Amino acid sequence: MFFSLIIPVYNRPDEVDELLESLAQSTYKDIFEIVLVEDGSTLLCNDVAEKYSDRLTISYYFKENSGPGDSRNYGMRKARGDYFIIFDSDCIIPSNYLVEVDKALKQNYVDCFGGPDRALDSFSDIQKAINFAMTSFLTTGGIRGGSEKLDKFQPRSFNMGLSKKAFEASQGFGNIHPGEDPDLSIRLWNLGFETKLFPNAYVYHKRRIDWNKFSIQVNKFGKARPILNSWYPKYNKLTFFFPSAFLIGLIVSIFLMLFYNFDYLLQLYFIYFLVLFLVSSYQNKSIKIGYLSLIAVWNQFYGYGTGFMKSYFKVIILKQKPQEAFPELFFKI
Repeated sequence: MFFSLIIPVYNRPDEVDELLESLAQSTYKDIFEIVLVEDGSTLLCNDVAEKYSDRLTISYYFKENSGPGDSRNYGMRKARGDYFIIFDSDCIIPSNYLVEVDKALKQNYVDCFGGPDRALDSFSDIQKAINFAMTSFLTTGGIRGGSEKLDKFQPRSFNMGLSKKAFEASQGFGNIHPGEDPDLSIRLWNLGFETKLFPNAYVYHKRRIDWNKFSIQVNKFGKARPILNSWYPKYNKLTFFFPSAFLIGLIVSIFLMLFYNFDYLLQLYFIYFLVLFLVSSYQNKSIKIGYLSLIAVWNQFYGYGTGFMKSYFKVIILKQKPQEAFPELFFKI
């Protein structure tokens, strides 16, 4: 199968260098192309693309800044393949990735798939801690880490495949960000397409962000979810409320301990964080990363939970238009 790899990039030439180097090591025998879309960057990666032109088939495009979703759509319209694979620029791709995707599509073809993410040993301790927070069964239910306990898997756009047929039928990503990937998944379901998790098609997701950027990112995730729930109430789930319920429960637990000397609920929170620490320390073979994972999980729950509650109040209760309530979540296309 002829794959087109779609990579939007914004001011990240060093990341693109690492990504292309990993793709140059691919063991996939058939030809594949790379469509690199520069989304209005001031730090260009055209020289990086040229560096790999003798090892990879690369098409490079520069366009005005309109966000990652629109840039992916732009790349898919320019692509020559019959199946598109979308990566974020901060990913490193295992050499057997395309082999695994090709095998999975031949065994059980699907018009849209997603793969999990992992951390490399070379990642920083903070990157490993954030990876744990984003992929652990104890935090997200293992959704990003490769859990198959979902009736309908919603691929994430850092590692996502989409057939040309499905792209043309859906017109690709919308202008919300973040949230553009579950939005696309649901629209595909409504059009009769299926999505599936390919657990062996994992990437190493570097996430070059600090604590502050991570908090902002997950806060936006929380704001996006009630908007998606208002658009697609059929796919609303109780699990989406968990981070907000977690925060409210913690406040109630502290109140009960201070005013009623009732500390059993707070003890449950202590046990939960202790389990997080032990599991992360064991998985990462590092007590330091175990400790940092507690910071990552707290930032994750607090950022997502407060964003969710704010968005729920504005969009669900006050019935405000999402574009007016949270203009920062929508790119103008």
